[in-house]
Amino acid sequence: MTPRQCVASSAGALRRAACSLWAAIAFGLLAPVHAQAPAPAAKDATAVVEVGRFSAEREGAGPPAGWKPLTFRNIERHTRYALVRDGGTIVLRADAEASASGLVREQTIDLKAFPIIEWRWRAGNVLSKADVKTKAGDDYPVRLYITFAHDANSISLTDRAARAIYGQLPPRAAINYIWDTRSPVGTTVPNAYTDRVRMIVVESGSARTGEWITYRRNLAEDFRKAFGYEAPLVSGIAVMTDTDNTGEQATAWFGDIRFVAP
Repeated sequence: MTPRQCVASSAGALRRAACSLWAAIAFGLLAPVHAQAPAPAAKDATAVVEVGRFSAEREGAGPPAGWKPLTFRNIERHTRYALVRDGGTIVLRADAEASASGLVREQTIDLKAFPIIEWRWRAGNVLSKADVKTKAGDDYPVRLYITFAHDANSISLTDRAARAIYGQLPPRAAINYIWDTRSPVGTTVPNAYTDRVRMIVVESGSARTGEWITYRRNLAEDFRKAFGYEAPLVSGIAVMTDTDNTGEQATAWFGDIRFVAP
């Protein structure tokens, strides 16, 4: 069940509570309480955790190593992803036509050791109807989605209800780095469906479409500013190009993604 379906549902208080949490994972991304073992502590200033080394993949192959498709019930049109050659390296291309799906990697990362996230992307166009502040505009040509795990003491009764209904535990929180159409860079707002997800605008408008842009963000600091407490373990990373709300078309490319020690 997608966030839109959950919001529309009225089948009982317990189900509505679980639905609000389902919406909190913004399009159905689930993660376990603890995934694989956390990345090892940094030994030096150059230590990194590669989570999306698309440049090391083979052109035309299936999903990148360690990644799997992320699709949603009752959304029949899926964004198409392919590993392609661009500028002498391999990148992940996304093509969306009134569609929504992503690629996700479940991986536990300790931000105390690796607080910096680095990635690059290129958007072929922006969406004329996109607007981070509305449900109808909750589409983006590129988004990088990071989920955060519960610890043993942070699982609420509502979280447990969601797990009982859906068989998996929603993340404790999530951050989306997005390319919006109209909100200024630096805007940080709750997701239009839930305040468990924070949307951080790192690019806005059409001025830089067609250009490869590299980002380096202190995710631990962004989380602290967005939620007011220290970041728990990262539980998963996803990339997505989605246009199902706006009904528009978008083409985008994602480069390598990694976490870096300070």
